[in-house]
Amino acid sequence: MKRVAAIDCGTNSIRLLVADADPATGELKDLDRRMQIVRLGQGVDRTGRLAPEALERTFAACREYAAVIKGLGAEQVRFVATSASRDAENRDDFVRGVVDILGVEPEVITGDQEAEFSFNGATKELTGRADLERPFLVVDIGGGSTEFVLGDASVRAARSVDVGCVRMTERHLVHEGEISDPPSPGQTAAIKADVAAALDRAEETVPLREAATLVGLAGSVTTVAAIALGLNQYDSEAIHHSRIPLAKVREITDRLVSSTHAERAAIPVMHPGRVDVIAAGALVLLSIMERVGAGEVVVSEHDILDGIAWSLAG
Repeated sequence: MKRVAAIDCGTNSIRLLVADADPATGELKDLDRRMQIVRLGQGVDRTGRLAPEALERTFAACREYAAVIKGLGAEQVRFVATSASRDAENRDDFVRGVVDILGVEPEVITGDQEAEFSFNGATKELTGRADLERPFLVVDIGGGSTEFVLGDASVRAARSVDVGCVRMTERHLVHEGEISDPPSPGQTAAIKADVAAALDRAEETVPLREAATLVGLAGSVTTVAAIALGLNQYDSEAIHHSRIPLAKVREITDRLVSSTHAERAAIPVMHPGRVDVIAAGALVLLSIMERVGAGEVVVSEHDILDGIAWSLAG
């Protein structure tokens, strides 16, 4: 057993996993798994820079995580930073702050590396399942980017494209500083067109339609699943490996796109930080399922964070 700490800092959220990993058995035992929505990517698509207030929210979460890691005695820590910090002109400010707080340098990984971590984290438990056909297409819908990874026991092809729930919201649903509530049909169509173009780019590298099983990761997917399951509160055990039919995803997407901020916020499983971006996230998921021809999405709570942890366990 090896005690490791993995941190995944994305465009919308920063997450921590401290776990005991046993490479011999393939078991990853969670000791602490937590998430904060810090919106690091606030305005990056427009300004090209990380906002001072976004950096401070992220550093505050890092201070909390540093205390957890120290308290649990993790032997190794790996901090992976994704889309927002890849794109930002002032990413050196981000790197210095993280090093000061956690003592490790954030690795600003490529989209392809991000995709491989996601695949390994999501599929390690699925490879022995007789009821799921291969190849798997793992889709990680983040705040700023979406990763597509096709593989069997290992990765065959991967691609990251710049569509995510935050980026699509800021690009298409913000008018004069306010988020449309609800989006207009024209705004919804613009998101769909943007996602379709991104899927065209993804298909240049990844044969999406060869997928036998679609595996969906991250907050947009798990939130749609929680709504589909009719949960009164977020329950990761119920959501993990749930199978949500295309018709249900379409129904929920239509509901979210036609809802007001107050109506979305009143959904019991809705995290406050996702209220404004979930409609765009659901549109991304639905567009992917329609392009792939998937009758359902298998939802995984294990994703890039678990892949990062496994990278330390070898």
